[in-house]
Amino acid sequence: MTRQPTTVAPHKLARLVEISRILNSATNMDTALTYIIKQAASLTESEAASILLLDPKTQQLHFRASSNKAHDEMINISVPLDGSIAGAIFRENKPMVISDVTKDPRWNPDVARTIQFQTQSILGVPMHDVVRQPIGVLEALNKSNGAFTREDAKTMTILADIAGVALERARLAEDLARAYQELNELDQLKTDFIAVASHELRTPLSVIMGYVSFLQEEADARMANQLDSVMNAAVHLRDLIQAMLNLSYVDTGKAAVQLERVDLAAYVGELTQESHETAVAKQQTMRVHLPAAPLPVQLDKNVMAVALNNLINNAVKFSPPGSHIDIRVARQGAEAWFSIQDNGPGIPEDKLERIFNRFYQLEPALVRQHGGLGLGLAIAKDLVGLQNGRIWAESAEKQGSVFYVALPLLQEG
Repeated sequence: MTRQPTTVAPHKLARLVEISRILNSATNMDTALTYIIKQAASLTESEAASILLLDPKTQQLHFRASSNKAHDEMINISVPLDGSIAGAIFRENKPMVISDVTKDPRWNPDVARTIQFQTQSILGVPMHDVVRQPIGVLEALNKSNGAFTREDAKTMTILADIAGVALERARLAEDLARAYQELNELDQLKTDFIAVASHELRTPLSVIMGYVSFLQEEADARMANQLDSVMNAAVHLRDLIQAMLNLSYVDTGKAAVQLERVDLAAYVGELTQESHETAVAKQQTMRVHLPAAPLPVQLDKNVMAVALNNLINNAVKFSPPGSHIDIRVARQGAEAWFSIQDNGPGIPEDKLERIFNRFYQLEPALVRQHGGLGLGLAIAKDLVGLQNGRIWAESAEKQGSVFYVALPLLQEG
């Protein structure tokens, strides 16, 4: 005689569908565990339910949730895979019904004494992850009316499969949240370190530059050349410290902008009026092209000065000695565009977006020819964004690069 397949009552199937929907949105392990054992006890009409999960390090099962009051005591109980009912369910990877646990040699009465709950019968089913590997055991304890049925076993099996996948998803969500929190903490530590280090370095550097400047006035020609080298190194260090400070201002929110109406053409003319020290030293020519008509925009003069000077420093650094750098301000539709074109080695197309990432360098660290921390363009992007602007670059290898800043034009009047 052929055995008929076990079916689950329609109302229980409907419950299982609803349980699946709720668990699919669970992102907290404890919340999901509590909900699963509550539903397991309810669906099987049992006095209690519990979940044991495998510890991959010890290869033992541990109680992770229970519907009775002794949950805290159960957490510390480990259940070996050998010689236990839960271990047998896990190892054999199939449901088991133990009608009278006192007659099963695998039953450990110490558990009952510890949790002060008298277990009489158990329906246990294995729980699986998304690749069908067993991860634990779901148990229903003490059927309230009669004995556990094949329908109970089928219902628990379906619930265990739903629960196993949901718990894995919740665990991954918690791991991701934990990793994100650790990244935030590391980022804060980095920000704090940069802020402290840059401030602490400024004072001794100022003293050094002051003494070198004093000695330069008194030195002979031979010593003056050596002091010039010291001063150049100090100026380079000052620029690095300033970049660190600018980054710290952006990260800590100190770069709160004070927008005002400014003629971008006149502003850039004033900004570029003074000679750039490094450009003069490299015998570079800076050509500024400004429109006759004003281009009114909203910006913070001090903040925008940092952004544009970073772009100018970048162009000077990567352009060869004796070359020229073109700075333009022009109207483009409803926007005012600032652009700076250098004569550097150019930027590969697949790197044009990455150059605005913090600490990113085109050159390998061990063979770099140009100094810097890789912060100038990143800071410029952040600061331009704070002023409702956009920044991007266009380039071709060995043909130089053009950096653009676009700001919305203000209406006349």
